[in-house]
Amino acid sequence: MPLTKEKKETVIKEFGGSEKNTGSTEAQVALLTERISLISSHLKSNKKDFSTQRGLMKLVGERKSLLLYLQKTNLTGYRALIEKLGLRK
Repeated sequence: MPLTKEKKETVIKEFGGSEKNTGSTEAQVALLTERISLISSHLKSNKKDFSTQRGLMKLVGERKSLLLYLQKTNLTGYRALIEKLGLRK
């Protein structure tokens, strides 16, 4: 079950600043987080779906690299994004 167009637009608008700012690091991390949560809920009921599990690990790695980049370039934006998404505890 992929993200719908409306859901993507709302996430980009909330985190990217505008609907057209799809390339911002914050918007990309937010979209990856939404996809990761959808795939995680799928894997809870389908424990032996190993190809989806591999895809999930790739998405987590991509999000991690984007977060590292954001941390190096914009520390206050990184902290705000982490707080807003609730990633680190």
